[in-house]
Amino acid sequence: MFQKKQLKYFDIWIIIIMIALVIIGIIAIGSATHVNNPDIEPYYVNKQITGFIMGFVLMLIIAFIDYRFIGHFYPLLYIIVIGLLVAVLTLGKEVSGAVRWLEFGPITIQPSEFGKIIMILVLAKVMDKFQKHINHIGVVLFVFLLVGLPILLIQKQPDLSTSLVLLFIVAAQFYVAKMSYGYIITGAGLGTLGLLFVWWGAHQPGQVFLRKFLKNHQVNRIMSFIDPQTYAMSGAYQTQQSIRAIGSGQLQGKGLYQGTLNQFQYLLEARTDFIFAVIGEEFGFIGCVTVIILISLLLFRCLWLAKDVPDLYGQLIIVGVAAMIFFQSFVHIGVTTGFLPNTGIPLPFISYGLSALWSNMIGIGLVLNVGMARRKTYY
Repeated sequence: MFQKKQLKYFDIWIIIIMIALVIIGIIAIGSATHVNNPDIEPYYVNKQITGFIMGFVLMLIIAFIDYRFIGHFYPLLYIIVIGLLVAVLTLGKEVSGAVRWLEFGPITIQPSEFGKIIMILVLAKVMDKFQKHINHIGVVLFVFLLVGLPILLIQKQPDLSTSLVLLFIVAAQFYVAKMSYGYIITGAGLGTLGLLFVWWGAHQPGQVFLRKFLKNHQVNRIMSFIDPQTYAMSGAYQTQQSIRAIGSGQLQGKGLYQGTLNQFQYLLEARTDFIFAVIGEEFGFIGCVTVIILISLLLFRCLWLAKDVPDLYGQLIIVGVAAMIFFQSFVHIGVTTGFLPNTGIPLPFISYGLSALWSNMIGIGLVLNVGMARRKTYY
């Protein structure tokens, strides 16, 4: 269990960076929900602030419960995540054609967000347990079976973006667990073939092959990315407006509440999936770079801690959390700048949404937890 002497290894810099990101997020959410109607703004801002306070308490609780003790319950944690995902499909609340949320009185949560954290713990424990046989085909298949069931349930919602996050997490953890380069190259090859198939399918009449494997809205997002001019007023509209918003911000931005595309509601989903565009329009290149630097520092700090953790299980937890934050940040920024097709991924610690915020803060709690077991201190 936790010992007081470990407090000297408590990493305050990770918390400082995280708080800076949350503050930027609250300011951006305030602007994104202002939209010439100041009466709406306080609701989302106040809810995000309340969520941050609750998340901070939750983060500290997680930070001071020894991660090795938590690891003993990985079978139960796995059952819980499967149970929650099944509950979503049977009892969930439908929003915009997707069933991803459960209502508990005044609180609505998205179980798949917490599922990512639970799967980080479960996969870390399993890979640690079978590390000596990590390249055995039976172990590899078992790990993919473990992660495959949640992905299958998440796809039923449907939620492709969360499934991709989970796949990236398991790939990062496999790499740290010293998976054979043969498997890694094979995985990369299969991924490349998948992308080529999507590209080929997108250029077939009516995209009939793609529509056999993907939902219509997913195919439309791919087509909007490949041919944005044709879909400029439909599927590509959000991304095109986002690119314009970021570009119009230039170096210093237009100023808080002064973003015309944001304030006149040309930016859809501005407080969630396109929050980076709000930052770009109102705080310019400087604001965008500041966010990217802060996220990079957070990831660097996490990985810096991981290299001095005495056990593989702890390293896999930190790497899993870092992979989750990196992938979500990379994809969100890629989507808002037109580099990637729209997937609907929030920007960690910045986008509005309590489930995503709590999930990321629990992840930071785990990083702090594992970090207190390291051998050295860096300031």
